[in-house]
Amino acid sequence: MNHPIPKTIREYLDQLRVELRGADAAMIQDALYDAEEHLRAELAEHPELDEAAVLAKVATSYGAPDEVAEIYRVKEGEVEQALRPRRVRPVTEKSFIARFFSVAVDPRAYAAMFYMVLALATGIFYFTWVVTGLSLSAGFAILIIGIPFIVLFFATVRALSFVEGKIVEAMLGVRMPRRPLYVDLEKSIWQRIGAMFTDPRTWSTLFYMLLMLPLGIVYFCIVTIGMSLALGFIAAPFLHVFGVPGGIIINDRSDLFMTSPFWLPLVFIAGVLLLFGMLHIAKAIGQLHGQLAKHLLVKSQS
Repeated sequence: MNHPIPKTIREYLDQLRVELRGADAAMIQDALYDAEEHLRAELAEHPELDEAAVLAKVATSYGAPDEVAEIYRVKEGEVEQALRPRRVRPVTEKSFIARFFSVAVDPRAYAAMFYMVLALATGIFYFTWVVTGLSLSAGFAILIIGIPFIVLFFATVRALSFVEGKIVEAMLGVRMPRRPLYVDLEKSIWQRIGAMFTDPRTWSTLFYMLLMLPLGIVYFCIVTIGMSLALGFIAAPFLHVFGVPGGIIINDRSDLFMTSPFWLPLVFIAGVLLLFGMLHIAKAIGQLHGQLAKHLLVKSQS
């Protein structure tokens, strides 16, 4: 697509955004940040030149917007291909049993399960941070430090959302921004503060952090209860055989294994199936949570 040569950094970024339309929002954010950082560095190195001259010079070194967009698309595809788990054969050729048990060698399942446990701690921290910050912001609103405090609070929320994005990408495998949201330096400080307040992503990030507490509790309970049952069922028959006190009690009176020993292998099999089932559940929850995080934390570039 042929565009006129941009005369300002803003025009360059707008053209780059158009060229990247339809791409992953996180990738677009990274591309815009990298481009603006490079262009402003070039502008600072050549103070004797105006923006138009610098952009004309950059077009031959850094690349025109359409060229930069194509580079990012190609590089993103290569990274996704490299990070995608290799398959010995297509999934369609595997039986249901093979697909069910193959989750044991999927690192994403274990990473998602660890994230579900970690979510309780991060959820408590995020919830406390947001509630405390909003409460203090409301209390300081009538004071001269009110506006600086809430601006600082929103800045910390953006920083925390960036960190959360890193955690989500590392553990859940969902593409998140690897650069912070670029700041339009052409706007005044008051315009930038106003943009922070009117940006829907600011409020969706606050909602995400509040939501993380109940989600963290649910995730933690699912993992601890599910894994405890699975490991307990697997261990119970062996403990019974070796005479370790305890067992599976029915109606507060009889031990299941004492009542009918044939339950020993059935309970063991149930524990194994539950263990693998928990890995599938953790992986599915991880994928869903990753999409939720992306929807609430990543700024739409449309």
